[in-house]
Amino acid sequence: MREELHDRVRVFLADHDPATTERTQFLRARYDAGLAWVHFPIGLGGLGLDQALQPEVDRLFREAGAPDNRPGANTIGLGMAGPTILAYGTDAQKDRFLRPLWTAEEIWCQLFSEPGAGSDLANVATRAVRDGDEWVVNGQKVWTSGAHNARFAILVARTDPGLPKHHGLTYFLCDMTDPGVDVRPLRQITGEAEFNEVFLTDVRIPDDQRLGEVGEGWKVANATLNNERVSIGKAADRESGMVGVVARTWRERPELRTPELHDRLLRLWVDAEVARLTGARLRQKLSLGQPGPEGSAMKLSFARIAQQLSGLELELLGEEGLRYSDWTLVRPANVDFTGRDAGYRYLRAKGNSIEGGTSEILRNIVAERVLGLPGEHRVDKDIPWKESAK
Repeated sequence: MREELHDRVRVFLADHDPATTERTQFLRARYDAGLAWVHFPIGLGGLGLDQALQPEVDRLFREAGAPDNRPGANTIGLGMAGPTILAYGTDAQKDRFLRPLWTAEEIWCQLFSEPGAGSDLANVATRAVRDGDEWVVNGQKVWTSGAHNARFAILVARTDPGLPKHHGLTYFLCDMTDPGVDVRPLRQITGEAEFNEVFLTDVRIPDDQRLGEVGEGWKVANATLNNERVSIGKAADRESGMVGVVARTWRERPELRTPELHDRLLRLWVDAEVARLTGARLRQKLSLGQPGPEGSAMKLSFARIAQQLSGLELELLGEEGLRYSDWTLVRPANVDFTGRDAGYRYLRAKGNSIEGGTSEILRNIVAERVLGLPGEHRVDKDIPWKESAK
């Protein structure tokens, strides 16, 4: 199978020279050839193969100088919206959304977090009320990565406040260009405004952009979150991400080394390698359509290791590491965990334990759903959401 796949890529590249084929046309043709997501079904960008073959396909295209599909700008689309639409979408939704999502012609964001719900997604207050063939949505979302660049969003809204909080939710695909969608920047500790507030005022979403059944939004959202936590924590190659950044500095700057820093770097290198290999196993489960709560442990590890490595880098560089290049407010196109300088990486890593689910929430998930420990006491269990304390 591996050799057959290599042949497919070679034939494709012979017919679509990356040097002369227009970028979007190249990406559309790659999707149509089943060489986008090789584990997706035939006709939806894939060949129904093992997801473990994907890095090799990506490597062959990269070595040929092929354009990428802006994975840094479309993390939400590729890692979360795409797999969820595949799992819960209608045939019409898959045909409409997956191709432009993969080619990055349409960037996606995630309208989940809210000011009054924190990391308790089941407690969202944004309302969606049915009006004929449409839903009228009102509410406020927060910490929305990349909303300023997004064409579409995955959205969870409350459609029945009379049910307990996990049961009255529905999942939608929201057009960010619709009237009533207002995106405002949130400036971060780095000086950038990668995150946003999103205000939704009488936004009308057609019912054919509902994903899953009415009232089953919690189940669909859990599939998204399980994909998200593996996606955020992933590191496809050895020494990619923060561990690669610090390891390169260590090798290139021998004058900075101390025995104590050497010991810490080795421990974190091993931790990063364990996390990378664990992530590879989890992605194999994902390819079988089985995203599980174990992804929460993956994302927990990613946040801890990234923060410890960024702190180690500052200690390694001393005063040089404390310099900060630019506080200008910018609204970046990409989510960049390792960009710019050491000071930026240290500050940006603080968000790793908040975005994609706080570490506190993820520890609860690991304790209850992976380890089987008793759940924490919940005062709002089995009572209507509208009657619970806000």
